[in-house]
Amino acid sequence: MTISLPGLPALHWTGVDGDAEYDETARALTLRSAGGVDWTNDSAGGAAQHGATALAFAAPETDFVLSARVRVVGARSTFDAGALALWSDPDRWAKLCNEYSPQGEAMVVSVVTDGFSDDANGPVFTTDAVWLRVARTGPAFVFHFSLDGVSWHFVRVFRLGAESTAVAVGFLAQAPMGPGATAVFDEIAFASRSLTDLRDLS
Repeated sequence: MTISLPGLPALHWTGVDGDAEYDETARALTLRSAGGVDWTNDSAGGAAQHGATALAFAAPETDFVLSARVRVVGARSTFDAGALALWSDPDRWAKLCNEYSPQGEAMVVSVVTDGFSDDANGPVFTTDAVWLRVARTGPAFVFHFSLDGVSWHFVRVFRLGAESTAVAVGFLAQAPMGPGATAVFDEIAFASRSLTDLRDLS
């Protein structure tokens, strides 16, 4: 199954078909996650989970930038999230999330997986939305977030593994502990361009 969004290549699900709709008037993509689904390769030894499904397109092999404003609407359970995601295979993937913490706070969370998941909490924010951005820079990928869509704060830079050449990039909703989550992505922007400085807020 493929879905078309203005300005993006054709989108497909990385796993089973999910629940998505695009509002052309609002220019907003809505993903509805099933309950109990996540992406994690637990470094502490727990069972890997790949029940969530991302709506994604083939990432260019040259530099690119994908960004969106991300909200999770309605009541939230712990670890409910809307995210920008990269997927190569079950052992090589990454996500940058607007995630709900166990303390009941919205926060930026990033996970990079190369065999096992490196899970890192970022800043807490009190707005109802956060802008997230993923970019390729040469052989690496970089995550940024923004509170206004203008000034971009560095989160991390990483690789997904030398063997990973086919990478999909796109949008993810997850609800590992709750009955489901609804993530809304708007102000979506995609461009084939390079970031000249990863830490200058541009």
